[in-house]
Amino acid sequence: MFERFTKGARVVVTGAVSHAGRAGADEVAEEHLLLALLDQGEGRGAFAVTALGLVDRRASVEASLERARRRGGLTSADEEALAGLGIDVSEIVARMEDVHGEGVLAPPRGTRRWRNGHRPFADGAKGVLAKSLRIALGRRDRFIGEEHLLLALTACPGVVADVLAEHGATYESVGRALYGDGGEGQARAS
Repeated sequence: MFERFTKGARVVVTGAVSHAGRAGADEVAEEHLLLALLDQGEGRGAFAVTALGLVDRRASVEASLERARRRGGLTSADEEALAGLGIDVSEIVARMEDVHGEGVLAPPRGTRRWRNGHRPFADGAKGVLAKSLRIALGRRDRFIGEEHLLLALTACPGVVADVLAEHGATYESVGRALYGDGGEGQARAS
């Protein structure tokens, strides 16, 4: 599938691998794809994240991602569902960190060894890559660009989509920034 990626999308994917390596992550995750997109200085994806103000609010985006890691990767929907059962996730995280140290619920880092020397992609990141292909095909684009990766990050449920929505970047707002039609020129690829 990598041969279908534009040069810009390839830079994002390799940048995500670099972000994962610097963070000591065992796998390349969706958040690494987002951070690599925020690094881009040119291209359609860079235009969209700049137009939506994400580049200017990068510190806030990174802080939101860190809060999600500290919650063990729970999404906002997970947290709301637990709150409906009377469970305060913030209180549980605070108690766990008081006893075991900050970040105890975050996934372990740097514990995995790779046979081929390549850092693997987490299932969620693989899902984003697959979704970006479906979005590109749905828009009748021949290649997968960084704009398709950004749309896929907003369309795949999870922490990154929550963080993007928290910062005003939904599938519809990204589509409007990219295409002027809210991405409705072609329906969301399922």
